[in-house]
Amino acid sequence: MPTNHLASPMSNWSQRIHQQLEAQKEKALWRSRLELTSKQSEHIEIASADQPLLNFCSNDYLGLAADSSDSLAKAAQQWGSGSGASHLVCGHSQAHHQLEQDLAAATGYERAILFSNGYMANMAIQQALLQKGDWVLHDKLNHASLIDGALLASSPYRSAGAAKFSRYLHCDVEALNSKLEKTDGANTLVMTDAVFSMDGDIAPLPELAQACQHHDALLMIDDAHGFGVLGAKGQEQGQGSIQHFGLTPNDVPIYMATLGKALGGYGAFVAGSDEMIEYLIQFARPYIYTTALPPALAETMTQHLAESLTGTRQKRLHHNIAHFKQLAQQAQLNLLASDTAIQPIIIGDDAKAMSISLALKAKGILVAAIRPPTVPAGTARLRVTITANHTSQDIQQLVDTLSDVVAEIGNP
Repeated sequence: MPTNHLASPMSNWSQRIHQQLEAQKEKALWRSRLELTSKQSEHIEIASADQPLLNFCSNDYLGLAADSSDSLAKAAQQWGSGSGASHLVCGHSQAHHQLEQDLAAATGYERAILFSNGYMANMAIQQALLQKGDWVLHDKLNHASLIDGALLASSPYRSAGAAKFSRYLHCDVEALNSKLEKTDGANTLVMTDAVFSMDGDIAPLPELAQACQHHDALLMIDDAHGFGVLGAKGQEQGQGSIQHFGLTPNDVPIYMATLGKALGGYGAFVAGSDEMIEYLIQFARPYIYTTALPPALAETMTQHLAESLTGTRQKRLHHNIAHFKQLAQQAQLNLLASDTAIQPIIIGDDAKAMSISLALKAKGILVAAIRPPTVPAGTARLRVTITANHTSQDIQQLVDTLSDVVAEIGNP
């Protein structure tokens, strides 16, 4: 009978796994999953709580996740529960095609391509585009999916050869320009989050676009937290960060956003020129070798996109964001500067951030504590996210309870 080495107390693997798990606990960085027993909404139920929780940690910014059961069920009657294959075999349906066309139109690009999720889309862009001798430059606080894509592209074991990877200081255009000057003559891809998921701030896209054009570099943005939320000044349709700044596809040639946040579903897309999208179809391994999204979900996302473009939900969302900021400032909470749905409250100490989060949960409010390595050491925080479906009473309850808990545990 073969020996189960992993179960052996003397196994090197077993010791390493045990030691690292214990270290995670000791550093107050232990992560636990919540088991929801209700659908995603501003009020949720979880198996470990004896009361419903007021939810302030979901990325369902427009409240669409809870409103899709009827449309999804109807779409599933037509399309079934799955696609059955990758897009390039027999998994690309008319529902997928229509969603791609509508996403391209909404963002102002020639064409769009669907991916299973944002992580795969960000990996795919860099895997497909970057070759030996190319440069890829990232904002220091980019999402892990962007960073991991760059690490893959800069691996010496790639058949296409290793690209060169470097990061510039957060939202620092001068730092980017300095790095671009050193890459002149090489194909260079600059990648940034548009809205940063842990700070809630917005990248200076016009200045970044100008720097890239000056140095003949290709600019790509990840608008996962801006698409469906931000839009043109004075308008509420939420087409994204490009419209928020009045930019065009010429300024930002590659645009990525997700469907699992403001659109309340799952998946992602990349928008660009016709040739750029065709290039990804031909060469992006995470697209070629992955089963397509369920077409019923794609049809539901088409309906959610149309709903989001009315602007009704964005008006409620932005009203709620302003209301929360006003109350939080009056309560002297340590807010980061953010005008987006992501409203971080800096605590600093990892254990204290976790204690405040648990105390809020005991009082019926769910707010996530974010700790290293997701954020830099010493900047542990409560990541409050506001949605269109929160009421003024919900927000008042959050601020009042948070103020009480902070006073009990200690002011950050």
